[in-house]
Amino acid sequence: KMLMSKLYDMENEKREMEERARRGSQVGTGGRSEKIRTYNWKDSRCSDHRIQQNYPLSQFLNGDIDPMISAMIMKDQEEKLQDLAQEAAAT
Repeated sequence: KMLMSKLYDMENEKREMEERARRGSQVGTGGRSEKIRTYNWKDSRCSDHRIQQNYPLSQFLNGDIDPMISAMIMKDQEEKLQDLAQEAAAT
């Protein structure tokens, strides 16, 4: 029973560490250098720094954010595929 308990604790700790790492990569540190978007009124554009793309500010303010959402979904899928490829290469 002692061995099973110890193995369970080790596996549980491993899962928790993986979950913390995954959440940390999603949230980041919250520092100023991790800005998500810049609204440039002078040049009438909205820049999304996560995907390095600019969008017309009027389009963004009118709620037409579908192009930005699609680009973010694509980026997320690419990152997940890269993670899977790295995991497959490691095994």
